Order: sequence, then C-alpha cells, then structure tokens
Amino acid sequence: MIIPIPSAERRFRIRLTITAHMPFELGIRVYDPRYTYSFYFKRKANFKMPNTREFIIALPVSPEVLEMELFDKNNPEDYAFTVEEFKVEDLPLKPIWASVEQHRFMEFTVGFAQKAGYVNTGFYDSTNQEFLFQYLPKITDPLGKELVTPARIHRKMPRVQISQRLFKGYTIPVRVAILAHEGCHWFLNTRSQTTADLCGMKQYLDYGFPTIEAVYAVTKVFAKNPEQVGANHVKRTEDIIQFINQYKARTSE
Repeated sequence: MIIPIPSAERRFRIRLTITAHMPFELGIRVYDPRYTYSFYFKRKANFKMPNTREFIIALPVSPEVLEMELFDKNNPEDYAFTVEEFKVEDLPLKPIWASVEQHRFMEFTVGFAQKAGYVNTGFYDSTNQEFLFQYLPKITDPLGKELVTPARIHRKMPRVQISQRLFKGYTIPVRVAILAHEGCHWFLNTRSQTTADLCGMKQYLDYGFPTIEAVYAVTKVFAKNPEQVGANHVKRTEDIIQFINQYKARTSE
C-alpha cells in the first residue's frame, strides 16, 4: 500500500493507526519517490497477535513530495492489516541550545543528508564555505584498505570525509545523527567518542528527528561489523540509549 503525502518541504509528523488481522511483520517506509536512497523513515513492527497499534513518525524536514509504503513482505496483497487512521499534524519546534556556528553546521548537515543518496562523490561546501564535506566512494587507510567508519572529521579544520558506499544505505535521519557526532568532535575540540555521541544526539533530538532512528544510528555501524565490536562500543551504545530514554522522559513531562 502506497500513500502519497503532501509534504511541500514542511515540518510535520504522521499519526498512523494500524489494525492487524493476524500475526505479521509490518514494514513502514517514507521516501522521496523522485530519487534513489532517499528514505526519511524506515521501521519494522511485529504484530504477534491481532490488535491495533498507533505509530507517530516525526519528519522535521521533508522534500517537495513524499510517499509512505506500508507492506507485509510475506503477503504482498496487504490483507493482514487495515489502516484505521492516517493523519498529518504540525511538528512543534524545539529550542536547540547550540552556538550560531553549530546551527549553521546542522543546517548544512541536514541539507547534505537529504541528497547524499543520489549525488556524485566530490567536495561539498557550505554556503559561506565555512564547512567542507568530502564525499568519497569509501574511506580508506593509507594502504588503501576500507575503513568501517561512515564518516570522520579532520582534527584541525571542519572538514568531514564521508563514505558514499555506507551513507547510501542509511536513512536521512541516521546520516544526520552521524554527521552531528562528527561536528561535535570539532566544535568541542574533543577526541572522546562518548562526548561527541551525546552532544550530537542532543542536537539530533532537539531538531525533532525520530528516536527510533537515533537508536538505529547507534547500532547500524557496529551491527555490520560485529568482529570489531568491543567493550567500549557496547558501553557507548548503552550510554546513548540511556541518554535517549532520559531525553524522552524530560521532554514528555
């Protein structure tokens, strides 16, 4: 089932209510139909029994047009579920406590994340040439071996190298979360991954991106390379998920 969405580059959220008629796995995808690898939201939800569930999908940024696809991969005819409600609502703005430069970096980041799935590799400058993204086919070490990191920032200047091969597979919110992390390394002048994790995650959540995509951003890189995951990676994941839960608790008060 495909539902056209009148997005018009607005900031909004979708309130979706699904009734399952049998156990099944629901797939939800929100994407720009004009371009490849331009997913604004992806999620799978297991219905273990017939019941009704509500989903709220935050879209703090959107393109001119969007589509939502709802599907059951095991039953292409979609008879396992019914859409009870589909509603588009305004998404409230939140204050982002950051410097003016960090605000500019975030806006540049969001714009690049929206087009990273279909643009060519190369150099991308911010409007005032304050920040530079180097979009590479992949990130390699001096010997040419591919690194598993999707992005890394130069220690002495706001220049970020980004792996096209990895970025194309991420949703737009996940790309934003990764780049916000890299920006925090620069702005806070820190090598600490945890410090950059929590700084970037706060900016990502303040902007209004979905918390479920934030969890994906944390786990995707590690999950694809389990042989390289150690205790420090597990601790980073735990810290970020705890931060997300505390953030949700504070903002819902």
